[in-house]
Amino acid sequence: MSKFTETVPFELAGMRLDQVLAELFSDYSRSKLQTWIKSGRVEVNEVVNLSPKSKLEGGEEITLDAEAETVVEFNPEPILMDIVFEDDSLLIVNKPAGMVVHPAVGNWQGTLLNALLNHDASLETLPRAGIVHRIDKETSGLLMVAKTLQAHNSLTQQLQERDITREYLAVTRGRMTAGGTVDEPIGRHPTDRKRYTVRESGKEAVTHYRVVKRFNYHTLVRLKLETGRTHQIRVHMAHIRYPLFGDPVYGGRFQMIPNCSAELEQVLRGFKRQALHAAKLGLQHPVTDEYHEWEQPLPDDMTCLISALTENEHE
Repeated sequence: MSKFTETVPFELAGMRLDQVLAELFSDYSRSKLQTWIKSGRVEVNEVVNLSPKSKLEGGEEITLDAEAETVVEFNPEPILMDIVFEDDSLLIVNKPAGMVVHPAVGNWQGTLLNALLNHDASLETLPRAGIVHRIDKETSGLLMVAKTLQAHNSLTQQLQERDITREYLAVTRGRMTAGGTVDEPIGRHPTDRKRYTVRESGKEAVTHYRVVKRFNYHTLVRLKLETGRTHQIRVHMAHIRYPLFGDPVYGGRFQMIPNCSAELEQVLRGFKRQALHAAKLGLQHPVTDEYHEWEQPLPDDMTCLISALTENEHE
């Protein structure tokens, strides 16, 4: 059970009780709020059993006794998670490459969501077990998870208002001369529904990128997201002709680089995912409102890739 108390703003004067509740407690559906009014879970100035149509004058104190209900119906699984931070309202996880974030066709088990439900059973009462954003299966790095409905609302709002800091490290094919910004809308590919592409009818998408290190035929870049469209970095980098190395969808056919050492060739051929890592995550804590930031170093496979590229430069 969760009890919440709010004072009705005077600008909502004249509205119905169910309408006011929908404004004040937007985490819950209108139908659920109406059910709670009728079952006596809503008090207005300590008076219960009001009608959903009761008009309010503004200034009333409303108490909602919200009932926790299961909204996630997937199975918990004992999967090890790399937890970077955890308190009563927030969880920061370092997801390994190869792990799906949310169950879907072809991946009903072994996902981060299954692991989260095993870690904390109360997450079954939250949308998507508290997951407010995703990274692709083969992308590694930091993800935030809300542990309460209020935290979920706060983090979702911060995402919508672009207040979340999200920075990635990636290795691209091609030697970049300078950084820049890609401001191009992204939508589903017109013929391949599993892919996304830059198209005029798509949603706004903005990616900033800067060069960290240049190699003869590759570039290590740091990318900062303003928006969070599906496959955004992968689509934008391919659009400017610097696709992510190893990207099986947007990277094109594998091509061996000239003057490649045997050691580097082995590393390049053995790298089987897009070289993308969610390295930094920053947000306002949903309870304290203090700004927190976390960084996670590159995983071993990307570290090995960069080392091999570096050593090849000096041979």
